[in-house]
Amino acid sequence: MSSANRQLWASLGLDLEAHDQLLQALPPTYGEVYLSQENRPEKMEYFDFVVAEIHGLRIQELQEHKARGGKVIGTFCVFVPEEIIRAAGGICIGLCSGVEIGAAQAQKVLPGSICPLIKSFMGFKLARVCPYFESCDLVVGETTCDGKKKAFEILNDYVPVHVMEVPQLKRGKDKALWSSEVKDFLTRMEEFTGHKITATSLRRAIEEVNGKRRALWRLADLRKHNPTPISGKDSLLIEQIAMYDDVGRFTAKVEELCAELEARVRENKGVKGPDAPRIIVTGTPMAIPNWKVPHLIEISGAVIVAEELCTGLRYFENLIPEEGGSIEEMAEHVAARYLKTNCACFTPNPGRMDRLVELAKEYRADGIIHCSLTFCDPYLIEANRVARTLEKHDIPLLQIETDYGQGDTGQLKTRIEAFLEMVRSRKGRV
Repeated sequence: MSSANRQLWASLGLDLEAHDQLLQALPPTYGEVYLSQENRPEKMEYFDFVVAEIHGLRIQELQEHKARGGKVIGTFCVFVPEEIIRAAGGICIGLCSGVEIGAAQAQKVLPGSICPLIKSFMGFKLARVCPYFESCDLVVGETTCDGKKKAFEILNDYVPVHVMEVPQLKRGKDKALWSSEVKDFLTRMEEFTGHKITATSLRRAIEEVNGKRRALWRLADLRKHNPTPISGKDSLLIEQIAMYDDVGRFTAKVEELCAELEARVRENKGVKGPDAPRIIVTGTPMAIPNWKVPHLIEISGAVIVAEELCTGLRYFENLIPEEGGSIEEMAEHVAARYLKTNCACFTPNPGRMDRLVELAKEYRADGIIHCSLTFCDPYLIEANRVARTLEKHDIPLLQIETDYGQGDTGQLKTRIEAFLEMVRSRKGRV
């Protein structure tokens, strides 16, 4: 790590000793999970670079943006409209992490029996180990679960927090509530950044974020081929990086990768053989560096072909119309797009059940693995609805409950291997 980076981190007020421990743990994990893969696409080199510079180049870019008077806005959920932040001249950064660094500090203000994701982001802030968090001028929370919305009250003691009310149903009055929340957020962004959002700036932001979504959808579409030209782990990594990298640069790099993958498809070149079990992963979102379950699935001989996750298809699968004339009209389009997200916070949530069945057919999946974080009640409970739906359609399902630790790795590997063996047996009978 360069002395310039250390000076940068010190200027942000990071606990350098704790931060060093975090960075020292990442390269061995990344090397084992990612760089050990055979037959990786060459264009994954850029995404490897992004991880190598995860607390370097991008943090420097954020500080340069702030020096020019810009604002950095942190988010924890795909319900926060990135388009509005960009239209107000801000940079949107995803803050959730997949590791419990700072858990001891988090448990000083939170109960021990709380979702690892909440404990993680609170720990990162309280322990001062995340330069992204320390770069944020404002963070935006949302009411997708009781644990998060109460944690945001505490987080507001340490950094300004704006909370968006996400309705729990999708009736007409719920849609009206959400539309008002989006418009209130637009006003808050104007006030906070000092930039008036215009029809031109909002339309441009919609086009830019739609461009990112189209690139990610192009990648997702290529994964329908058999053999699949890219691993699920690499795809998940790209989807995770999408939440904090520069939008234009990221979009261009994904397009370059897709061009390489299209050549692989023409050459019938895949990361696994055509007989490898094709798996869809669903459940709680997986933030960097939460790669445990995908890694276990793919080293057991399967290939992940899609992620029905917020760090996956839910993040990019719906576009916003780009032809809106007024700010009011475009804000309505923004609100409508985000409310299509099939989050487990909704009750009932038939859209998610229908989507899983559709995905299994589109991606010719042999099975689905539902992975929930411990204490993530919405997804743990909704797994019941998922299981009932998939049973009706004769789609094999494995349910997993885990956390960010490595203590259950052996048990999980045994269960995943047994599930994949059952899937292979079914394939052999078809």
